[in-house]
Amino acid sequence: MSGENPSITAQGANMTDQQPGVVDHGAETAGQEAGARSAKPAGETGITSGSQARPVEFGALDSGAGKEEPAGRIDLIMDLPLPVTVELGRTSMLIRDILGLGPGSVVELDRVAGEPVDILVNGKLIAKGEVVVVDENFGVRVVDIVAPGERVTQR
Repeated sequence: MSGENPSITAQGANMTDQQPGVVDHGAETAGQEAGARSAKPAGETGITSGSQARPVEFGALDSGAGKEEPAGRIDLIMDLPLPVTVELGRTSMLIRDILGLGPGSVVELDRVAGEPVDILVNGKLIAKGEVVVVDENFGVRVVDIVAPGERVTQR
């Protein structure tokens, strides 16, 4: 090594931008990550004594990006399925009473007969409705939509 600047071969060594050829051994994490991503064989880091750090240049962003109206993008989610639940009522029971249930048992709910049922989408109350029968199947006729402000404050 007769006065020449030897090439740097230690993996994990980083060049500093203050002085060319100066090695920063304190930044091992960044160097190890870079070494793990490198496709070069061990001993070839690609760092030479004449390397200079330079800032990354990014292209300009499109000025029209992100300015679409939300209604114009709703079509992206129109085919996503969501669970819809119709809740007739609720109650709380002791374990002994639950174990005593059998055919013919009646469970009393917290709703009065004829009171609207809750329609929940993805677990959130969105409407009230009344139970109907359609071709021997139960259905629900929507009678009231819950205001968006009420949806936020619900359970």
